[in-house]
Amino acid sequence: MRVLMTTDTVGGVWTFTKELASGLLKNGCAIGLISLGRKPSATQRAWANAQNARWGTKFRYEGLDTPLEWMADNGRALSEATPILERIAEEFDAVLLLSSQYCFGALECDIPRVVVAHSDVLSWAEACRPAGLEKSDWLDRYRELVQQGLDRADALVAPTSWMLGALGRNFRLPHDKRVIANGRTLRAANGGAAMKMQAVSAGRMWDEAKNLKMLEKADSPIPLLIAGEAEFEAASLAMDGADIRVLGALDESEVLRIFGESAIYICASRYEPFGLAPLEAALCGCAVLANDIPSLREVWKDAAMYFSGPESLSSWLWRLSDHPWLLGEARAIAGRRAREYTAERMTEGYLCLFRSMLKEPLVAGHVA
Repeated sequence: MRVLMTTDTVGGVWTFTKELASGLLKNGCAIGLISLGRKPSATQRAWANAQNARWGTKFRYEGLDTPLEWMADNGRALSEATPILERIAEEFDAVLLLSSQYCFGALECDIPRVVVAHSDVLSWAEACRPAGLEKSDWLDRYRELVQQGLDRADALVAPTSWMLGALGRNFRLPHDKRVIANGRTLRAANGGAAMKMQAVSAGRMWDEAKNLKMLEKADSPIPLLIAGEAEFEAASLAMDGADIRVLGALDESEVLRIFGESAIYICASRYEPFGLAPLEAALCGCAVLANDIPSLREVWKDAAMYFSGPESLSSWLWRLSDHPWLLGEARAIAGRRAREYTAERMTEGYLCLFRSMLKEPLVAGHVA
């Protein structure tokens, strides 16, 4: 099976893509991967080069700096990338397109098109801008690009039922739509280093959805660490607080090392369609403190401790720091839940979808 995939280089979509592309390759697929958003980093290119070295002609990668649908210059999102994607689809002899951007559901190619709903601007605005977004040509183009892609896509995947419902509040969805949870498989990242009594959070600091400013209002008995990019385009965030240490943008290996050294992960997001960072942190041994929103409840169920503001977050931090047995139990419960979200489980979900679209029989041992 030869699959053409699109991804972006700005956030967690890249992590999702690495896991899924690797899983598909191990299951005999050939992958043509196109990234958009901005030029790939040295680390991202190194990963792609490693796949080339391992898989040879079964893996092809091209990195574009074409804007994404939600970026300021979204007028170029579809028109600039379309001829490149259509050319590569033909050269690669792809039998299916899996796009992490909505607009490419409308790609003019005679193969099934699957769109993955990682997030969207309108449901983001419902959580982050209750007064709504100002009318603009940019917003009109965004709506048009998303709806056009959804109208022509053959199937839609979301990582949570919540995300599927949120998207459906603002757009018409394809008939074939399903939930396939994200997956991550990590080895222990701290090399046996002692756990420190500290709490960590990670993500795009400039994104209002991450709600990291709230941490300034928390009364914490332990240090709070934040890893992530502070500026992007016109968005930025500066943090201030005696107990807060801002680490800036870090390589994945450094982030995982810090997760492995930390006792607690704080997911303060007011909008989080799935949340790969808390999943990674739990796999590295952190207890999970999560903002009480429906999507995080869906992912974590009773394996996280939920807060609804700075006061309840502070209460949890003091309670966990004062009761080591409770912290140990919380870390173990979060870890067990996190280990359910494997890359293998995610990959099998996508393979079952692909086979049904291509009318291929299920391979013995593979289940839907």
